[in-house]
Amino acid sequence: MIKPTRPARPDETGAIRKKWTGKLPVALVFPNVYHIGMSNLGMQLVYGLVNAHPDFVCERVFLPDPPSSPRSVESSRPLTDFPVLFCTVSFEQDYVNLISLLISGGIEPFAAKRGQADRIAPGAPLVVGGGVATFINPEPLAPYFDLLLPGEAEPGLPEFLNRLLAYAAQGFPSREELLLDLALHQPGCYVPRFYEMEYQGGRLAAVYRRCDVPYPVKKTTMTGAAVAGHSLLLTPDTEFSDLFLTELGRGCSRGCRFCAAGFVYRPPRLWPAESIIRALEEKAEQTKRVGLLGMEMARTDDLARIAEVLAATSCQLSFSSLRADAISPELLKLLGASGLKTAAIAPDGGSERLRRVINKGITGEELLWAARELVKAGVTNLKLYFMIGLPTETEEDLQELAGLTFRIRETIGAVGRARGRLPMLTVSLNSFVPKAWTPFQFCAFAGVPELKEKIKFLRKQFAGQANIRLNVDNPDNAFFQAVLARGDRKVGEMLFHLASAPGNWRQLFRRHDVQPEHHTRERERHELFPWEIIDHGISREYLWAEYQRALAGKSTPVCDTAKCRRCGVCDGK
Repeated sequence: MIKPTRPARPDETGAIRKKWTGKLPVALVFPNVYHIGMSNLGMQLVYGLVNAHPDFVCERVFLPDPPSSPRSVESSRPLTDFPVLFCTVSFEQDYVNLISLLISGGIEPFAAKRGQADRIAPGAPLVVGGGVATFINPEPLAPYFDLLLPGEAEPGLPEFLNRLLAYAAQGFPSREELLLDLALHQPGCYVPRFYEMEYQGGRLAAVYRRCDVPYPVKKTTMTGAAVAGHSLLLTPDTEFSDLFLTELGRGCSRGCRFCAAGFVYRPPRLWPAESIIRALEEKAEQTKRVGLLGMEMARTDDLARIAEVLAATSCQLSFSSLRADAISPELLKLLGASGLKTAAIAPDGGSERLRRVINKGITGEELLWAARELVKAGVTNLKLYFMIGLPTETEEDLQELAGLTFRIRETIGAVGRARGRLPMLTVSLNSFVPKAWTPFQFCAFAGVPELKEKIKFLRKQFAGQANIRLNVDNPDNAFFQAVLARGDRKVGEMLFHLASAPGNWRQLFRRHDVQPEHHTRERERHELFPWEIIDHGISREYLWAEYQRALAGKSTPVCDTAKCRRCGVCDGK
């Protein structure tokens, strides 16, 4: 593992700065606070790749808390000391944070204005974007990045670093020349300034290229991993300070129609158990908690092998949620040995019908069985994740959601009474947000008033119910996320105003003649979408057909990359 570093004291700064001699310094910018961002696996991956290059030095910069001028963790340098900024963005909620971070760091946020100083240098850096949010839909952040690298970092980042180094050796004589070279020759490189968007009636009508750059830009995808992605450093005072994270693969074969990650990370790739075990061998001996990422789509036999390895090393298991039909006896045994008291399963749809609409592929009986077995294994707080506002949702679906919850309470209550302690059931209601590159990219966001009515209805259903705790998200926040998720560059320009003068975002949008509802409306079959600037290999006709199957309540089989050619990603492979 990489040895953790800490902010330098004033007397150490000079010694640390000497390490920069002959190397190109890069700031890795994460638009969230240190204790959250430090454990982000994608950020750690890029940090490790850049620092593995002998001619680069990479330092981390997080959103200051409390607000102040951001400085790097390693040597307490300001952003204006770095000629290159790598920004990794995982969630739409961090868009405004990123712009705020640039502004407070003394960096001109708009790429066009920053590019007026054609020479790249500290104070006028090259700003590079990456992270899953930027390749689901890069357009809201397009005005701020010189370039984006959509896709996975492993296959393309080393070549990108070498190209960057060649220009740095010349003193970065021309930003425009570098960007054109990268756009033309670097696989998976999107330079927004070379693309002009034409609108008619508020809708995107055409995309024009300033020169012969690719359109659309194909994302980069890795094919396999000898060692699964894992935590490179663990640091105190962070959200997962003692938790070693390991990914089980990328993508998901289930085809849940609401899940953007399940589509943009196609084809689904499950790392072999051997690759995951090699990653676990990198864990420090004193670290006894392991988090497995992607348990919702892991193979049962692989989970069983991994469970045996963790049990042999007396490690405790942690995870975000379990898929109800992927629970094995070996996994339950490990959960019991880990002393895990809290676990989560995600029905997502409240009714059997809605679970067919979203293609969840889990029945109510499977959920009851999973809940019972988890409580038998020692879980005393079971969380259920549901979405409200899904396409075609009715009051009957909400009633079935409440009924399913009561059935689960009864099932786990019987186990709890036999043990002398009733388990708590926590119901989490989350407003559905349609995402780009999913079959639901065509459907409308339910709307804040409708969502509030649904929440009110469910509050009445659960009122006074023992051993049930209800957690509800804010529909207003979901509305803002929905605008960003399918927004364009016009939406992106509003981020600057929100970062400069925080306030009521709806009023600000309308003051600048940007209508939020335009971006959350139902979309037409052949409408040109801003996010299609990126090529994920997925057929639009496939996504439309899946949307129609959803509306008809029809399920679709899981993805089988050996023979399935439905979505287009595996064509010719």
